[in-house]
Amino acid sequence: MDINELKRKVHSTELYFESSEFLAEQRECLELLYDFNNTRPSEGEKRQALLKKMFASIGKGCYVEPPLRSNWGGKHIHFGDYVYANFNLTAVDDTHIYVGDHTMFGPNVTIATAAHPIYVPLREKGCQFNASVTIGKCCWIGAGSVILPGVTIGDGTVIGAGSIVIGDIPANVVAVGNPCRVMRPIGERDREYYFKDMKIPEELK
Repeated sequence: MDINELKRKVHSTELYFESSEFLAEQRECLELLYDFNNTRPSEGEKRQALLKKMFASIGKGCYVEPPLRSNWGGKHIHFGDYVYANFNLTAVDDTHIYVGDHTMFGPNVTIATAAHPIYVPLREKGCQFNASVTIGKCCWIGAGSVILPGVTIGDGTVIGAGSIVIGDIPANVVAVGNPCRVMRPIGERDREYYFKDMKIPEELK
């Protein structure tokens, strides 16, 4: 198959087969990821420079705590401004992952864009398809959550720790569970209390 046609399929939801033509390009991306994951805590500027090389796009003020795991070393990851990712973010970035400004990821979050058919003979042949993931602005993705291919999460939404997100989640809700479901909207009480019965100080409102 023509390499341009293969790349088109990779970034659509069409079925395709892995190609050795990708290996050299992918290896270069993973070399940069290796360098990033082996930086010292004092090497903040080096980390930022590497992220700019690694990611498809990255805004200002972003912080990614190593180790980062990624199929393509971040080549298909798009971060807005002030995105925070705690350690062990796993981004299966066979196609694009879009993350809005001020979104935060807890430890051990997985975002997957790659999948395989349920039909066994196709999996035996190494068949794959990809679907991009979009996460809005000001989201909080709790520790240990898994976001599956094709999912969109709306602005301002909180995904509870350990959730498995298999479908779209609207904006400005708290959603949790396996499968992840909307628990409640974010509302007036959240303007008053930050945890159980603990009130937000007036000077922080």
